[in-house]
Order: sequence, then structure tokens, then C-alpha cells
Amino acid sequence: MKIFNLQARSIFFYIFFLLPSAAFSQLINGSTNTNGSSSNAIPTAVPFLLISPDSRSGSMGDAGVAISPDVNANYWNPSKLAFIEGSDDVSASYSPWLRSLVPDVSLSYLAYAHKLDGRNTIGASIRYFNLGSINLTDNSQNNQGTYTPNEFSIDGSFARTFGNDFSLGLTLRYIHSNLYTGYASSSSQQSKPGNAVAADISLYYKNQIEEFGNNALFAFGTNISNIGSKISYADNGTKYFLPTNLKIGAANTFNLDEYNQFTVTLDLNKLLVPTPPIRDSNGNIIKGKDDNVSVPAGIFGSFSDAPGGFSEELKEVSISSGVEYWYNKQFALRAGYYYQNPSKGGLHYFTVGTGFKYDIFAFDFSYIAASQQNSPLANTLRFTLMANFGSVK
Repeated sequence: MKIFNLQARSIFFYIFFLLPSAAFSQLINGSTNTNGSSSNAIPTAVPFLLISPDSRSGSMGDAGVAISPDVNANYWNPSKLAFIEGSDDVSASYSPWLRSLVPDVSLSYLAYAHKLDGRNTIGASIRYFNLGSINLTDNSQNNQGTYTPNEFSIDGSFARTFGNDFSLGLTLRYIHSNLYTGYASSSSQQSKPGNAVAADISLYYKNQIEEFGNNALFAFGTNISNIGSKISYADNGTKYFLPTNLKIGAANTFNLDEYNQFTVTLDLNKLLVPTPPIRDSNGNIIKGKDDNVSVPAGIFGSFSDAPGGFSEELKEVSISSGVEYWYNKQFALRAGYYYQNPSKGGLHYFTVGTGFKYDIFAFDFSYIAASQQNSPLANTLRFTLMANFGSVK
């Protein structure tokens, strides 16, 4: 049986002891999920789907549900695509990921949007999560080559306006997770890549108002993402929940004068998957509810299944807040803060970033400012390049 050379790589979640376990989670060094949260977070498969892919929202505390539309709405809130200004927009983003733990993990994201007419827009995107190369050896420590675990998703979206201020969006997603090779250590089952399909439903509302004697724009958005089938890594093996997630956000944009614009935004996020119950040494539930349920039951039950009751349910809500300043619609400064309860993943960090626009191109950059001792995402960078190849007539 092939095993991993742990001297060359300390990625704990690849070992096959986890494959047949009902308490599945994807962990690096045994303590950090691939999205950066700690091992006490609610476990799901493919947590890379929760990683913010672009630099603009990445520099605003990972808030993006209700901010002004751009092509990266494919991820944050596809219904916003109906209000993009260009007729053909494209964006490419790249982020080295968890570099304080692993040297060659990265997330790449490519998004596209095309405006069909004044009411209808289609979008497409692909995200690729590269988990680096791992040296493999057999039981005699003979070199068996290298293995490159990876995950990706491919999305297609449709958004439509209803009136001048409201839109709805629908997204279909294919997910492929290739993490394992060989056999599970506790069984003869051969591992295989996991595959799943999912959908997002979203809405966006905006309203022109007047505040402090100047024009302003209030916007509200929500997106329920990754509603789909469970995923398995072996034939007839245990099936795991996708990270179905509810995002609700609001943003207020102040047009201070002809040249200066300022936006404040806030997003709330909650996983719509079962919270694991507390069990005794024999596996019997002593507090909470059974988490071996269907996807619909997991979604609706996620609001009332925490072993600690309503107070624990509130702890499962993470907060993203951010501000954005534009000068002459050409230069932007951004900052934000992300908070996740310590008992539900423990991510918390400040973010900063900047943006530039020149002709049809825009470049955004973001940086996570966190303590290197307390956060595996400390010093994380994101880079995004966007282009607009036409304006709507």
C-alpha cells in the first residue's frame, strides 16, 4: 500500500484513516481546514468552496453579497450580474494559500459575464484549488513518484432583472475533489475522486436614496450556495455534506461629490449543514440531534440542531464587514474585518487592499493582516485582474 512521505509533506488530511470516518474533515497538520478555519468548525467536504476568490471582497473582510456588481458576482451573488455595466466582463484571480503551513498550495479563479440584453445576463466561472505535490513511498520507503491532490468547480449562472431595482439569479455547479490515491487503511475499499452537483439561488435589491444632502445607494443581497448532493470518496462509502451556506448582506454607498465615493458593507454567513451532536464513548447521542440526515433535513434542521441551543446557533454566524473608498472611479482603498466564533472555526483577521482602473482594465490587491502565531491565513495575498470588453447600449 502506498503511503505519504510525511517528512516531505505535513498535510494530515490526505492520510486514509479519515476516509471511512463519519467525522470527515479536510485538515492540514491535523488542526486547520483547507479554508483556514480550525478543526472545531462544523465539518463538511470541499471547504475550498468557502474561500473568497477575488481581491476586492477579500480586502473588505470577505464581504461581497451586496456591494456594487462586477463579474466576480459569479461567486458572491450571481443575481448582481444582471446589473453589471459592461456587456462582456472577465476576471482572473490568484492567491497563494496557507503558505505559513504548506509552501505550494494556491487558489485560482476565472470568471466571465455576458449581458444578453437589458434584463438578462449569463455568467460562468471556474475555481481550481491546487494542494501541491506530495512525494509517495511504499512500505519499504521506495520512491513511488509524486501525487498532486486538487479540487475544482465549474459554474454556470443566469440572472434577470425584475424592474429597475431587483434581480434574481440561479447557478448550477459541478464539483470535483481529487484528494486520495490508493486504499483506505481500515478497509479494502479503493478511494476515488469525489464528484457532486449543486445549485445557488440569489437575489439583489438596490434603491437610490438621499443621505446627508447627497445621492446614495442602499443595496441588499442574499445567496444560498452549494445546495446539492452529498459527496463520497469510495464506492458505497460514507457520503459527506457539501458546505451549503447562507449569505445575507447590505451595503450603503455615499456619493460625497463628483469625485469621492464611500461604501460601508456588512455580510452575515451561516452554514446550512448539521451540527455534530455530543456523543458518549459508545457513540450514543447525549446532546444535540443526529447528523446522519438527508440534505433537505440538514438545511432546515441547521437552525435548531446545535447541542448548546440558540446561543450556540448564534455562534455559528460569522461576520464580514468592510469599507471601500473610490476617488474619481479610478483609485480605491479598502479595509475590513472578518470574525468567526472561536468554538466554530476561530477565523478572525483584518484585511486591507487597493484597486486601480485604467481604460478597460482594473487591478485589485488584498492582504490579510493577522498574527502569524494565531492565524494560518496571516500574510495571505490575493491578486485580481479584470477587463471590460464593451459597454451596454
